[in-house]
Amino acid sequence: MGALFVFLIILAAVVLYAIGVYNSLVTLRNRCDNSWAQVDVQLKRRYDLIPNLVETVKGYAKHEREVFERVTQARNAAIAATGVKDLGAAENVLSGALKSLFAVAEAYPELKANQNFLLLQEELAGTESKIAYARQFYNDVVMKFNTRQQVFPANIIAGMFQFKLKEYFEIEEPAAKEPVKVQF
Repeated sequence: MGALFVFLIILAAVVLYAIGVYNSLVTLRNRCDNSWAQVDVQLKRRYDLIPNLVETVKGYAKHEREVFERVTQARNAAIAATGVKDLGAAENVLSGALKSLFAVAEAYPELKANQNFLLLQEELAGTESKIAYARQFYNDVVMKFNTRQQVFPANIIAGMFQFKLKEYFEIEEPAAKEPVKVQF
């Protein structure tokens, strides 16, 4: 009778531990999803600012059509991207296109003094900072989630309930790792 009681206590402890691990994995998975949604919000804000910025620069630099088309195409590709890896690649292209746009703007002193352009430039710089913070937060949460899944004995429970590792939001091109410069 005593051995049965000890066995039931050990079994209850194991079940409670498994429930705790499962709940922590669900919590971390939800944090990953929420932090990704925050990245998405900031990227949408960036995508909404870009057409206004392009239109402002277009008024001064009408002959730079190729640059405007590249920015617009890169923005559209980033909006259409699905998944962390695809979005990271699309963001690399968009960052490069924005650098080209700002390089064009540097050639027009009257544009650099335009209040609308300066306001858009400031908003984009703030948005870039928010995107960087959201990416960092997302990657931190992903690291915690992935680590939790990989450590023993939580990896057994993660495998039993088919938790999947999350991808990091990485910038792969060395040139794209440089910040978008919005200073004139």
